[in-house]
Amino acid sequence: MIVVTGAAGFIASYLVGKLNAEGFSNIVIVDDFSREDKKPNYENKKVVAKVNRDEFPNWLRDNRDKVSFVFHLGARTDTTEFDKSIFDKLNVNYSKEIWNLCANNRIPLVYASSAATYGLGEFGYKDEHEIIEKLKPLNPYGESKNEFDKWVLKQALTPPFWAGLKFFNVYGPNEYHKGRMASVIFHAFNQIQEKGQVKLFRSHNPDYKDGEQLRDFVYVKDVADVCLFLMKEKPASGIYNLGSGKARTFLDLAKNTFYALGKEPNIEFIDTPIDIRDKYQYFTEADMSKLKNAGYNKAFTSLEEGVKDYVQNYLMPKKYF
Repeated sequence: MIVVTGAAGFIASYLVGKLNAEGFSNIVIVDDFSREDKKPNYENKKVVAKVNRDEFPNWLRDNRDKVSFVFHLGARTDTTEFDKSIFDKLNVNYSKEIWNLCANNRIPLVYASSAATYGLGEFGYKDEHEIIEKLKPLNPYGESKNEFDKWVLKQALTPPFWAGLKFFNVYGPNEYHKGRMASVIFHAFNQIQEKGQVKLFRSHNPDYKDGEQLRDFVYVKDVADVCLFLMKEKPASGIYNLGSGKARTFLDLAKNTFYALGKEPNIEFIDTPIDIRDKYQYFTEADMSKLKNAGYNKAFTSLEEGVKDYVQNYLMPKKYF
């Protein structure tokens, strides 16, 4: 059996759909299934069991001999949440428990880290283990992900194969439930539909023009492809970046959302809120050489292709994957 945690959420539910499309149905999904708005993400997937998040460690102890792989993608991902105890419980301690169960029972594990661990990028965006101790995340969410990465690298007992994935700015189907934490593309689409325009943050950095702040946007389809590659090939264990490897501007993103809708761009710039201005990242770009050197040779979806597919095939018809 393949276990996927966080399966009611965005990336994990997409991964379950991808596993189904690849012929895997012997899947156990794990989450807090109490939210009705997340139900469409998983209700039509082919799975053999649905396990509550709090019951999962005991379930894994009881079923350890039947589990062939664990994707631990469940996490508290709200970057505006500042209660550190929530992140300690869900992102650090819970993940340690899953790691130890996989290590003790020789179960391969892929878990979700985050590019939020890189902070302002003072040490660059290379997924080298040596810099992880030095990183300075900008919020409790990023800190929790980095704390777990640091803990992992100190463990003598590990799963037979493991990988931590530093997700960059992931966008794509199944993020309807995410509210303000949904991708900029999702918000741009809704703004265009409601008001015919998109509002972007003005630059408060003299090195960047308005709208030319850069991010590494990666399509969720590519994220799922990488997860399947790691499950099948099991290259060298370690922490890997997972972005497109190509930074693009918010202006590119907004314009492509308009083009996908067959509309002319109408973009307005507004001030970045004071409370996040000093923590605002003007540039992120994943160095993808480690994953490529591990044997992953599939091309990543361009922003133009990804936005068009997402808008026309999912957002416009309100479809899930």
